[in-house]
Amino acid sequence: MVVFRAPSLVVEKNHFSTQKPKHIVIGITHPQTCLTLTGRLRALREAGFRVTLISSPGELLDRTAAREGVEAIGLRMEREIAPLADVVSLLRLWWLLVRLRPDVAEFSTPKAGLLGSIASLFAGVPARIYMLRGLKLETATGFKRAVLLTAERVTSACAQVVLCNSRSMRAEAVALGVAPMEKLRLLGDGSSNGVNVERFSPGTSDVRARLKIPTDAPLVGFVGRLTRDKGIPELIEAFDGILQREPRAVLMLVGWFDESEDALDARWKERIGAHPRIYCTGFVPDTAPYYRAMDLMVLPTWREGFPNVVLEAAASGIPVVTTGCTGSRDSVLDNLTGLLVPPGDAAAISDAVLMLLCQPMRRRQMGSAGRRWVVDHFSDERVLRLAVLFYRSFARSKATAARHAVLPRVFLKLRRAARRFPRHVADLHADAEPVYQGKQIP
Repeated sequence: MVVFRAPSLVVEKNHFSTQKPKHIVIGITHPQTCLTLTGRLRALREAGFRVTLISSPGELLDRTAAREGVEAIGLRMEREIAPLADVVSLLRLWWLLVRLRPDVAEFSTPKAGLLGSIASLFAGVPARIYMLRGLKLETATGFKRAVLLTAERVTSACAQVVLCNSRSMRAEAVALGVAPMEKLRLLGDGSSNGVNVERFSPGTSDVRARLKIPTDAPLVGFVGRLTRDKGIPELIEAFDGILQREPRAVLMLVGWFDESEDALDARWKERIGAHPRIYCTGFVPDTAPYYRAMDLMVLPTWREGFPNVVLEAAASGIPVVTTGCTGSRDSVLDNLTGLLVPPGDAAAISDAVLMLLCQPMRRRQMGSAGRRWVVDHFSDERVLRLAVLFYRSFARSKATAARHAVLPRVFLKLRRAARRFPRHVADLHADAEPVYQGKQIP
């Protein structure tokens, strides 16, 4: 396992005077989202917070907790709509938050965001944050879209602040009525945790040699989940068009077939597996060498919050072709660090890729510009410093306000009852035991 270390933040460690450390709970639905938390959890812990990570159980949750040096609790949550299971998860989350009594609760991803925000409100958590990483409803239609939009509005109403990780995400949230503008916050220029610009940097790579890809073959890359919403069907169709004009081209898919609601059907999986010019790596723990092996990267996504893979590619010195959808359009300076194309347009993807493959000088210029842009605006040191400063300020302000607030009587009764509830008969907590009690790891 590759160990990723968080940056050393240029902020003094906050000991909160002689008081015990402020306790922040961060909740996500599925362990897979732990991939977006690298460095962030450690940065908060090193800044003086006690950090607890809540997610459905999984090996990735365990590894993330151990690597970041935080506590973790596995609590099962369904990713899709499941009314009965969701009610059970909500009760478990509420009971857990009442027992933990955190100072700050931050939940993200659709299901954990909804259940966690409601549970935080009823548990009386003083500072409640909803981290808006993306809007799943953007690719939904009909009744399901209405349900998802209602869920987003309820989640935002329960939170005191909605953190958006891109400018276009904030604009879309306002346009959809997810929350009023005054509740929506953007830290710096966006991004959830920034990019380690030392780890993701131009350099040599042995990936081509290991995969037996010729050194002179034009290599087009993709990094992420292999799903419909990531635009994989359009990418495969575009690649067939690319091969008609550049038969030596190779497509490298760095990612895994995610079995989520937008999973690829068997036809696409078979087509990818049987294609002689497509290399599918599966999940890899360290993507940095794979970016260095590419001539350019393509992310033909339909929806994003702020795609870190685009920033990682730019930091590695390669141009990116991505779509003009929410989130992804913030990750590229069009015609300067990469190219924007309409979502779902295989021909536009093919034309953009071929144009860059035919212009090596322009690729190098875009790669250099992208590297400078990411270093200046999205280094993890800068992004995480802003996050730490925000959480410190937010926790202090809400702690002061909480001393003067009076919770509704029913909330107080529920909290007292839960705190008196014996641990040894807490059946609702049966599969929410800590899977890793993190200690500060050197």
